[in-house]
Amino acid sequence: MPGTAPAAPQIRVDHSLPVPLYHQISEPLRKLITSGELEPGTRLEDELSMAKRLGVSRPTARRALQNLVDLGLVIRKRAIGTIVAPKAIHRDLELTSLFEDLNRAGKKPTTKVLQYAIETAPSHVADALGIDQNEPVTHIRRLRLADGEPLAIMTNYIPVDIAPPPAELDKHGLYQAMKNHSFQVRTAHQKISARKTTQAESELLKESRGAAVLTMERIGYDAEGRAIEYGTHVYRASLYSFTMNLTNN
Repeated sequence: MPGTAPAAPQIRVDHSLPVPLYHQISEPLRKLITSGELEPGTRLEDELSMAKRLGVSRPTARRALQNLVDLGLVIRKRAIGTIVAPKAIHRDLELTSLFEDLNRAGKKPTTKVLQYAIETAPSHVADALGIDQNEPVTHIRRLRLADGEPLAIMTNYIPVDIAPPPAELDKHGLYQAMKNHSFQVRTAHQKISARKTTQAESELLKESRGAAVLTMERIGYDAEGRAIEYGTHVYRASLYSFTMNLTNN
């Protein structure tokens, strides 16, 4: 935390070993984090202090910390430094909302509605929803947080007659809000990819520029087969993952 001294665990670095120095630093830290000895939210010493204390170069210390970032074990925050990442949230690939998944994982979900507007459907949205390009849709953009930590940016396009009012999106997930008005996504087609953040996404998610994110594109259908939702979501890869079960028939 900003007002507490950073953690500086005792690490032995041996320059005579063939093991790279950065690995001699990052591996003990990895074990302390995964064992829970270094708890989520613990602030680590900066690379300059680490380099001086352990007798290594600053690039070596920087590489050790970056290795932990790449593993999703620590995150870097402006004006705070390097902190142990919250425990990752794993999401099964099933037709649920992120709001519901966070509740099931014991996290407290909150939502900031960034945009709620009725506009003409872009061509790719019209194609996904099976509507004319000049037909209006409700464009919703939200920031989802878990225990106060930014986790995902969610963009959805929904037919105007189906979209729930914005006030409900502060309290419920999209699917629950739709269900409250007798509309329900029964089946969906989705695609999961990965890429790096844009500058705007980095600022919203409090990630460094170019950090890895998972993306999901989904088209949701009601019981009659009508497309009632088109969504594109961006998740912090350092805090979030998808899991699936596979069978061989």
